[in-house]
Amino acid sequence: MKDTLFIALQHLLPQHALSRLVGLLADCRVSWVKNTFIKVFARKYQINMQEALESEPGTYPTFNAFFTRALKPGVRTIDNAPEAIVSPADGAFSQLGPINNERIFQAKGRGYGLTTLLGGDLDLAQQFKNGSFATIYLSPRDYHRVHMPCDGVLRQTIYVPGDLYSVNQTTAENVDQLFARNERLVAIFDTEHGPMAMILVGAMIVAGIETVWGGQIAPPPRTPQHQQFNGQHSTIKLTKGEEMGRFKLGSTVVLLFGQDVIQWQQEHQAGGSIQLGQRLATVQGTDA
Repeated sequence: MKDTLFIALQHLLPQHALSRLVGLLADCRVSWVKNTFIKVFARKYQINMQEALESEPGTYPTFNAFFTRALKPGVRTIDNAPEAIVSPADGAFSQLGPINNERIFQAKGRGYGLTTLLGGDLDLAQQFKNGSFATIYLSPRDYHRVHMPCDGVLRQTIYVPGDLYSVNQTTAENVDQLFARNERLVAIFDTEHGPMAMILVGAMIVAGIETVWGGQIAPPPRTPQHQQFNGQHSTIKLTKGEEMGRFKLGSTVVLLFGQDVIQWQQEHQAGGSIQLGQRLATVQGTDA
């Protein structure tokens, strides 16, 4: 009954208006407002401020600055073995496994189309057909910057407008095609292991998605936005473990690789947790 009500409310609520309103509050610089917001949030979700570069919550100028706080150097170790694909974020696995033809498993018999996830680009979807995917959910208490799983050169981005349902497990089990219907940014990187897609999925009260090369991406105009980076004077190359983006409030990262490229680590299962920099997968054909 509780889950049914939660899903019903998401259908009824003005998702975008509510999310943008929360975004304005999260950027408020009035001390008592932002400090109250931060204090309540930190207590409710038991935030470990000892990991943060700035450990005193009251010093952050806004709630968004607190939420996207940097970590102290060394609190996350990046697996720098050449064959290692590392987790792009702290979080929990919603699902991971093979892409079956052009379908990605979501939860409890639900799935969604690869082409739809990638903004309707059929040629792009072919590059990941029968490949591998991992869906990592960032809870409110997690570190909310997203980093590179391996070295890569940015080829293109696609902003896809959409809904803003919650992306927690309850919603994944009850809303069809959740990750292919929510607002999202698709970033395609060329790597030494072939193409890699990092999809940053927006969610209820997620007030913005940012990248290190473009600043805030969502919310832009409510139409798809395509941007090519090949041939530009300044190549955007990011190394393993380097920050590529962040969420203002929590969400999900979907990671895609092509067919027969990587093998997920056997210890990783749906529902399990992982931290930034831990080995997520091993490149196939290596001795590791």
